Amino acid sequence: MTYCRSACFLFTVFPYYKEAFYLMLFSFLKTVVSYLSTPAKVLVMFLCIILPAQALFVSPPKEPMPLIMEIFSEQTRISEKVAAKEGAPKVWTIFGKDQSQNEIVLGYAFETNDLAKIPAYSGEPVNMLVAIDPQGIYLGAKVLEHHEPIILAGIPESKLHAFADQYNGLSVRDRLKVGGNQTEGTIHIDGLSGATVTVMVMNVAIVKAAKIVASSLGIIKTSQEAIQPMGTIYPDVYEESDWTMLTGNGAIRKLYLNRKAVDEAFVGTEAEHVDEATSEQKQDMFAEVFFAQVDIPSIGRNLLGDTEYEYLISTLKPGEHAMVFMGSGYSFKGSGYVRGAIFDRIQILQNGNAFAFRDLDHNRLPDIYIEGAPKFEERSIFIVRDHHEFNPASDWQLELLVRRQTGPLESIFTSFKADYHTLDEYVDRPPLIMPEPELSLAQQVWKEKNSEVIILVILLVIVVMSLFFQDILVRHPTFMHNFRHLFLIITVVFIGWSWGGQLSVVNVFTFLQAFMSDFSWDLFLLDPVIFILWGAAAVTMILWGRAVYCGWLCPFGALQELMNIFARYIKVPQFELPWAIHERLWAIKYLILLGLFGLSMESLALAEQFAEVEPFKTTFLLKFDREWPFVLYASALLIINIFNRKFFCRYLCPLGAALSTSNSIRLFSWLRRRPECGQPCKTCAKECEIQAIDPDGVINMRECHYCLDCQVTYFNEEKCPPLKKMARKKAKYKETEIKVKEVA
Repeated sequence: MTYCRSACFLFTVFPYYKEAFYLMLFSFLKTVVSYLSTPAKVLVMFLCIILPAQALFVSPPKEPMPLIMEIFSEQTRISEKVAAKEGAPKVWTIFGKDQSQNEIVLGYAFETNDLAKIPAYSGEPVNMLVAIDPQGIYLGAKVLEHHEPIILAGIPESKLHAFADQYNGLSVRDRLKVGGNQTEGTIHIDGLSGATVTVMVMNVAIVKAAKIVASSLGIIKTSQEAIQPMGTIYPDVYEESDWTMLTGNGAIRKLYLNRKAVDEAFVGTEAEHVDEATSEQKQDMFAEVFFAQVDIPSIGRNLLGDTEYEYLISTLKPGEHAMVFMGSGYSFKGSGYVRGAIFDRIQILQNGNAFAFRDLDHNRLPDIYIEGAPKFEERSIFIVRDHHEFNPASDWQLELLVRRQTGPLESIFTSFKADYHTLDEYVDRPPLIMPEPELSLAQQVWKEKNSEVIILVILLVIVVMSLFFQDILVRHPTFMHNFRHLFLIITVVFIGWSWGGQLSVVNVFTFLQAFMSDFSWDLFLLDPVIFILWGAAAVTMILWGRAVYCGWLCPFGALQELMNIFARYIKVPQFELPWAIHERLWAIKYLILLGLFGLSMESLALAEQFAEVEPFKTTFLLKFDREWPFVLYASALLIINIFNRKFFCRYLCPLGAALSTSNSIRLFSWLRRRPECGQPCKTCAKECEIQAIDPDGVINMRECHYCLDCQVTYFNEEKCPPLKKMARKKAKYKETEIKVKEVA
């Protein structure tokens, strides 16, 4: 059950509560709006209806069948989406025709939501149609449905499709990773700037679903086996041996079949009674094949003699190896072999790969010279070419195929296998490499953003230490202002534009929806910077209220403040609203918050689209590269800010409104005040550039941004009227003080 549906489910169960909620919300909004002036009402309507309406783009779900036909243009038939067996994933099987007009399987298609339903940035999964061929090669990946606001109202959807096209031609066996540093054994896929979390979730869903399907179809093995690095045969290790010694220690292995074993292998097939042995013949030998790796000196020299062995080694190219097969009974070469064709009765299996031999790989072995060897009906040496990447340090198998004719052109075959393990004294076998366990998506993201996490934690420590020692810092106004301005620049450039660390009210709604359903930290851990910032915001809200995040860590707030500081520096005139209007305009952001919260209860995706009232996505995630209404809106707010500091933060920001709800639970109040503050002294109230100090001198911590300017004034003996008055009294007292002279 997804987050959005979970909330709807709650309201479905409690319909009367839902109706009551909307009635209460409507009454509350009506009451609050009635107190607003006409311009304020117009502004609320403009922000909450007109602008968000620009973001209401729709991405309707796509039908998978036309896309399957597009990927498999030569298909002749598509099966229903069914599971091959109980517990197996549901897939479409796509059929076609080969050159002989026989029906063959062209590939398989499946939906990621059926197999790997992983929530993306919106809290909803991105449903993909994935197609693979019978060898596990990706043929296509198409987006069927998504609810990502960054795509719906920001990045063109065509870029999402271009990202998915990168999978074409890759294999389900590949380790795929979005972006990041190049690592050995991993194929890196280009990410999508501004939608990193979305495409990383898509990658995990595609890879996970594809591996589940490929495993169920037998295309890949499910277990992670240890990797044996390439070994090297010891060229100088030789021990003179006879046949008994080499077969006894396992240097030469044997595959032995009697007729009973072969008959039993065909039981239940059409060839069950073809060439079936009588009861007296059951124990007769059917086939006996001895085999070994003959380019090993202790085997090759003893079997072939020094001269033949040296000649054989001289013909081998780097990476090639030689195998010897000696047999009687059923021919391992076969009678149907012709020049230019493949030996169809034997092959070598190693690490899931099968090595077949062609005519140019075959050398007839006239005789063997080792003492004690039996007579064989056929003897051959086969060369394993370098492109097979045969590893002498890894175990391998000989597979013998036995075929029985069931008609003039029809036949049925079965196979028998025998294992081979190269002795340790013959080969330099490096230690096994255990494959690293697959990291979860969250672990991958945190590993990739390790440097950002460290720097961000350091910045947070600096902020907290600044607050602890604020009484010392504010006594040095020049240093304090320069330090704060530098920190705000870092917040804008690094936290905002470089790392995309701008919190949003959408994050609040996502958390609430997750909390009401099956809560999991996985979704929130997908973006380390956002996760750490939310952790810092939560801690500072409990300790000091919303002020710390809004005043120090919010990139858009920092950008506004820096622009206004520069505007004041170049003497741009400022305007401040009268206190009565200013105080009432505070309510707008709470109205916006309540409206968005109500929408999120019905549809999180809809609330995310209306949350475009926040210009954060336009400014930092997309860097003004989007449709003109959004750029115009964000630019207008920044231009207004030049004349009225932090206009958006003061009156419109729903995130600030949400964070301010913690004010009643904050533990500390470290902003110092005097009895004279407000009456008669109003210096700090006049200097507060966001008008967060009430006329009576009380700091409104719901609106304060913790810039510490009032604390600079508080400790400044040349600026604070109470301190100046106290200084004059001290000076006057010293002037009128009568000096006492002691007389001995």
